Amino acid sequence: MEHLTKETFIEKIFDFENEKEWKFKGELPAIIDFYADWCQPCKMVAPVLEKLSKEYEGKVEIFKVDTEAQGELAGIFQVTSIPSILFIPKDDKPQMSMGALPKESFEETIKTVLKVEK
Repeated sequence: MEHLTKETFIEKIFDFENEKEWKFKGELPAIIDFYADWCQPCKMVAPVLEKLSKEYEGKVEIFKVDTEAQGELAGIFQVTSIPSILFIPKDDKPQMSMGALPKESFEETIKTVLKVEK
């Protein structure tokens, strides 16, 4: 799991400074966890994402964005509550989910939104 900064986000996910229309740069579908260190529900999601990153290795990339350190990224996606999870399919528009999701919900969304099987 990689922590994204504004620079790495622009490089690996989407160049929001130069592009108007969403254009995902990644090779694999992705999940981005918008979190903060002080957030209890975020702490519950972290181990779930850790497991999923191993189970879906080579199929789905999982990233984290610290909303405290990367306020501009949080603002671009209008993150008003955390955790907020952004699911990014390879060839479709991203979808945001809010709140701490159980592992089963992540797996279902990976299957239906990201179109990835285990």
